[in-house]
Amino acid sequence: MRLMRNQKAAHIDFFQFKGLIETNPKATPCDIDMVFERKCKFFVGEWKREGESISQGQVWLLRNLARQRQFTVVIIQGHTEGDMVVEKFEQLCSDGRFRVRGKSPEDLKKFVTRWYNWADAQEFQ
Repeated sequence: MRLMRNQKAAHIDFFQFKGLIETNPKATPCDIDMVFERKCKFFVGEWKREGESISQGQVWLLRNLARQRQFTVVIIQGHTEGDMVVEKFEQLCSDGRFRVRGKSPEDLKKFVTRWYNWADAQEFQ
């Protein structure tokens, strides 16, 4: 199985879900760009280009995930078209604050590796 490397991959439009939930007609799904799982621990990464905003619904989703002990959530400013570009990445902490964790692809890879090693050392639940 190959990892996706299609720079022209279609963006998923969830507009068709708008109005589906009668009690909350604005509710629509959110997509997440990157997820690692190890022993029921999850590393969630959301990639945004410089100046690109995160929708309010996605902010709520990511903040609620970050409040859960088994989730680590990062917002990565950059892209993966061609070479990986990471201008900075911030961890969304359980208290809702952002903490800058790195400013390069190497920093991100080290952070993910440390997270994986931590998760791997945990008891499987």
